[in-house]
Amino acid sequence: MTTTQFAFVPATKEQTKIRAAFTGPPGAGKTYTALKIATHLGESIGVIDTENGSAAEYSSEFTFQHLVMRHYAPQDLMHAIAAANQAGLGTLIIDTWSKFWNGVGGVLEQVDQLSKGGNKFATGWKDLRPVEMAMIEAITSYPGHILVTMRSKVAYEVQTNSSGKAVPVKIGLKPEQREGVEYEFSLIGDLDRDHTMTITKARAHTLDSRIIPRPGEELAQELLAWVNEGVPSPTANSLRDQALAADVTVETLRGLLTEGRKRGLLGAPVIDPATEQPTTLGDLITRRGKEAASLAA
Repeated sequence: MTTTQFAFVPATKEQTKIRAAFTGPPGAGKTYTALKIATHLGESIGVIDTENGSAAEYSSEFTFQHLVMRHYAPQDLMHAIAAANQAGLGTLIIDTWSKFWNGVGGVLEQVDQLSKGGNKFATGWKDLRPVEMAMIEAITSYPGHILVTMRSKVAYEVQTNSSGKAVPVKIGLKPEQREGVEYEFSLIGDLDRDHTMTITKARAHTLDSRIIPRPGEELAQELLAWVNEGVPSPTANSLRDQALAADVTVETLRGLLTEGRKRGLLGAPVIDPATEQPTTLGDLITRRGKEAASLAA
């Protein structure tokens, strides 16, 4: 290993895609807000619906493709994301991502099953953590915009209303997902029961700590302006298309593997046209490398 592998280069802002998460208690308007913002991003919209198909209630107001899921294994979510990519959906909403944490077949249930009543950290988490990280990588490397919703753990506190009477008020707390999940997104917006969003994290500094009543078009346009700044950058799909070229060489595929690793795209979910089954960009490039090497020999 040489120091040339760790060469520093001038920083350049590249164009990217929106990675936003909206949290809040029941009734805060997470699904509606995600659809409202997605509609103003100018892309075709897909919704992965874990809420008994409830997103369809908004189909008279918003146009989107709809996938209802009732089993919430992270492995299934990765397959659904691959299908969304194959369908060319420019914006994907996962509503709600919390189900893949604590729902039927989700991360917590699988950890319990793997540990079989034993030490969860020695068995269950050790086996499932790579799957969980692969799910996160599938989300963050999607070639289009990603909006996820997360439930907040609900609690009540006593507040004084406009009449001076003490009443219990429902408030949202910590999102129902693993600790530190906010690091995976460029924007986190917390919605309250009045549908007002408080932005608790934003890589676009002009949005940080903003309080936005009933967010929609304005927020969408600000997010688009921020992600479209900079120079174009490769996507998982552009690397996939190069790997699938009929005349691709082993040397080119090695370069694609390096590029995908550098950009964190090797875990991006894609459909392998040879098998018509979900796979990852890294595995697809590796398969094509073996084919090209065999032909060269």
